[in-house]
Parts: sequence; C-alpha cells; structure tokens
Amino acid sequence: MGPGRQALSHGSLHHVEVWVPDLDAAMLSWGWLLGELGWTPFQDWPAGRSWRLGPTYLVMERSPALSGPVHDRLAPGLNHLAFHAGPPAEVDRLVAAAPAYGWELLFADRHPHAGGPGTYAGYLADGQGYEVELVAGE
Repeated sequence: MGPGRQALSHGSLHHVEVWVPDLDAAMLSWGWLLGELGWTPFQDWPAGRSWRLGPTYLVMERSPALSGPVHDRLAPGLNHLAFHAGPPAEVDRLVAAAPAYGWELLFADRHPHAGGPGTYAGYLADGQGYEVELVAGE
C-alpha cells in the first residue's frame, strides 16, 4: 500500500452520489454540514462538488440527466443519510446552527429523541428535500 493510502474493508462504502436540482443551495447546506462533520473538499467541477472522509466520498451534482424537479424523501428511494456527529452537545450545536445554512429541524416536538427514547439525534431537511440524521455517540 502506498503512502497516504488506508486499508479498505471489503464491502465498505466507496462513495454516494446525490443529484440535486440546485447546486448552489446544496453547497450552502451540505458544504457547511460536511465541513462541520470533518469532511474535506475532494473534487470540484462545473456541475458538482465532492467531499471526502477517510476512503469514502460524497458527491453533490447537478446532472444534465436529472429528470425531476425535487427530491421526495417520502417516496421510494433514499430517505436520509445518517452521520455520526459526536457527543450530544455537538448534535445540539449543529442543530442550532443549521437553519442559517438552509436546514430545518424535523420532528421538533420529539427532538432529540425522535428515533426513540434510547436515541439522541437531530433530524434535518434541506430546502431541496434531502434529510440527514445527526447521531450522537461518544
């Protein structure tokens, strides 16, 4: 293995590509959140951007092949991406800051236990209909 390369686990996630209708809006919401979670910019081209964390990367792209106007997290397909977000205080900090970057808190009446009494997480949706779950853990 060459310098700077990490051992890869068979079956681990390589990358996720999310097609977005508005790349600028995705850069505001996702760019901020991924940076806060420790992801670093990886690739940049006119129709998209990507961020890397370890061997995995996440792509946001405004593809010319996009067929629909918006993402519906309640339709068949991707519902949400869940991220380890650190201790509960870090989840609280991210949830509090998120609206300035285009995120809205979901399930506010049950936050931070919307996933059940044994969970501590923030569920956020951006203006394009994508949802993330910020999961607390040590």
